[in-house]
Amino acid sequence: MNNYGRLFLIPVTLGDISPLEVLPISIKKVIEMVDYYIVENEKTARKNIKALAPSKSQDSLQLFPLNKFTDPMDIPSYLDACLEGKNVGLMSEAGVPGVADPGAQIVALAHEKNIRVQPLVGPSSILMAIMASGMNGQNFAFNGYLPIDNKERRSRIKDLETRSFKEDQAQIFIETPYRNNKLIEELVSQLHPETKLTIACDITLPNEYIKTLSVNQWKKQPLDIHKRPAIFILQRS
Repeated sequence: MNNYGRLFLIPVTLGDISPLEVLPISIKKVIEMVDYYIVENEKTARKNIKALAPSKSQDSLQLFPLNKFTDPMDIPSYLDACLEGKNVGLMSEAGVPGVADPGAQIVALAHEKNIRVQPLVGPSSILMAIMASGMNGQNFAFNGYLPIDNKERRSRIKDLETRSFKEDQAQIFIETPYRNNKLIEELVSQLHPETKLTIACDITLPNEYIKTLSVNQWKKQPLDIHKRPAIFILQRS
């Protein structure tokens, strides 16, 4: 048994909503006691911390950035506080850390250093979408972003549909919000008319939208979700 601090995986809201609407009080308690954080964006992290623990001194916080601009050489030192017996929080930009999120490399590093990793309960748009889809919750795969190149993306869509049919597996993927509408157009034009497609956006927010229809039905029901964070799920039975 070592005297290291713990790495807490701290979920945040999926959008602009009161945090205690969707987050348990246990997260507030952790934030109140942790001063070291690994975050994607310092500004939004401070906003999330303040929303959950308004009395916590912002001056006491030490935040370490983890994003595409981070020098890989800096990352191993981010867990030094844990090795010194202090707790560290890993916080995503939205939802849960480590899932469709750069935080996975920090979690892997913590295991290598024998630091206890403690995940906290919070909203995952991926899991909530599959929960609400009616698709196969026993067998599903998250595929991240589809290729940007038009030809490669069309090929990937057909590959996912084929895999779904052969393995009875729901296929989950995401898109940059400003390209949502273009992706929907491609999905309804490329997929088999009987393939089921779930579109879930703004999960947990007041304007949440989750709908599962056949591709043929989607063709008759155009949808505009431009710039709204969304999850897409397809399944061909």
